[in-house]
Amino acid sequence: MKREIFERLLSMREAATPCALLTRLADGTQALFDGTLLEGELDPGAHACAAIAEMLVFDRSAPLAADPGLFVRVYAPKPRMLIVGAVHVAQALAPMAAIAGFAVTVIDPRGAFAQPERFPGVELLVEWPDEALARVVPDSRTAFVTLSHDPKIDDPALATALVSPAFYVGALGSRKTHAARVDRLGALGLGERVNRIHAPIGIDLGGRAPAEIAVAILAQVIQVRYHGAGQ
Repeated sequence: MKREIFERLLSMREAATPCALLTRLADGTQALFDGTLLEGELDPGAHACAAIAEMLVFDRSAPLAADPGLFVRVYAPKPRMLIVGAVHVAQALAPMAAIAGFAVTVIDPRGAFAQPERFPGVELLVEWPDEALARVVPDSRTAFVTLSHDPKIDDPALATALVSPAFYVGALGSRKTHAARVDRLGALGLGERVNRIHAPIGIDLGGRAPAEIAVAILAQVIQVRYHGAGQ
């Protein structure tokens, strides 16, 4: 491995930035990729780069399907789940998501809800979502879930998530609640982006208890992560 690739790879891993090391097996030629080619002499082409970007999202290391002579080694931090609303469903969802391999952050400006004893071992941000998301920016490995059921909290969060590359955006609420939400977000100029929201959130398993709803949400997040449609 060339020194410049090695040093760049180390710096990206220290910064927890997802990247992939591409290696041509025939001669060992390499390149580093994070959505665009960064270092190295390989240029697999636009179609292959799109497939490699998908492998980054899925944290999948393997020979490239379109070119088995090119091996893709993915280096990625845990996928993230950002949960807005420190409610009962969030109390169940946060540990479930952590067990499933997500780095979980719960965001809620209401200090009475966002208490460490209610979310042991979970990163808590006691601030308004639009302020928190200026720092904790959703990326393509982020699932974004709003549960507060309060438009003052959920809507600004959704407005940020919908213009981000987050692979999943979901919101708690009935169809009637969601229809009103779509009208509000549409008035903000988000247009067709509102169709990205999974609402009512979660796979329809029939459950009603907070833990059952959390199972349905996590199942849908995993489904969308690997299959894209959540169907």
